[in-house]
Amino acid sequence: MSGTLATEGVRPSLAELIELRALVQGRRPARQGRYGVQGHALSNLRGRGMEYAESREYAMGDDARHMDWRLTARSGKAHTKLFQAERERLTLIVADTAPALYFGTRVRFKSVQAARAGALMAWLALRDGDRLAALCGSESGMSVAPVAGVRGVMHVLDALTRWYSVPPPASVPLTKLLEQAQRLLRPGARVLVLADPQSVLDVSPLRWAALAKFDSGILLLTDPLESKPPKAQLSFVGEANERVTLALDAAAVRQRWLQAFEAPVASALALLQAKGIRAAELSSHAQSDTWLGLMDRPKGAWR
Repeated sequence: MSGTLATEGVRPSLAELIELRALVQGRRPARQGRYGVQGHALSNLRGRGMEYAESREYAMGDDARHMDWRLTARSGKAHTKLFQAERERLTLIVADTAPALYFGTRVRFKSVQAARAGALMAWLALRDGDRLAALCGSESGMSVAPVAGVRGVMHVLDALTRWYSVPPPASVPLTKLLEQAQRLLRPGARVLVLADPQSVLDVSPLRWAALAKFDSGILLLTDPLESKPPKAQLSFVGEANERVTLALDAAAVRQRWLQAFEAPVASALALLQAKGIRAAELSSHAQSDTWLGLMDRPKGAWR
């Protein structure tokens, strides 16, 4: 068997992540600028831009061309209009590298699916003209600094290929990754978190509430074996190469299995929805782009 065939679905390749651009091309951008230029997100900062934001009382030095004459007439006091400034948005990919992700029974490992989902997000960022950055859960503090254009995408794709090829010797908890993310994020930023469901539950609800202030989405990586185990005896090889057999044909064992794997997914989805964060399950055997249509929906609309 060739090396390529032997690793297909087990470790992501840069070539397959590049090919995923075709799944994004042709999709309508989430927003466009006033003059049709894609990718300049409206910030929450008040400045002299193109989109009206609010009016306030006139102050010395304000441009008379921006006077709000209607409000001035109604209030009897001079008011000026403020406009929302346009700026380049940041898209941030947060890559959980929990050991449980480096496993799969259908089509590909969950880690490979995570890399593919991250690549699709990177191509979306290029389509929208965003700066692109990424964070990885490794003790070496691996990250990709914000860069726009194809160069930024290629930096991230190369990083995803490395991060999701083998589990790191020591994985940083997702909560610490999110702390780092908050130092990078600014109003209007977009963030996609690729995570194991249990990693999500290990994060403080307050941390998720803080992330909800941004355009956030979480993808929970799963495998069909976790939710639909066979009603049979299943053998595994343990850490010390000992063989472990689970009697999944026994109701009690099967129930404990589902409690360990299926319950965290439901709990994580419920938690994130309650915090107003988009969340979706992405199985290892699913088409990697099944979640793309959810990116343009309002917060809380991911299912």
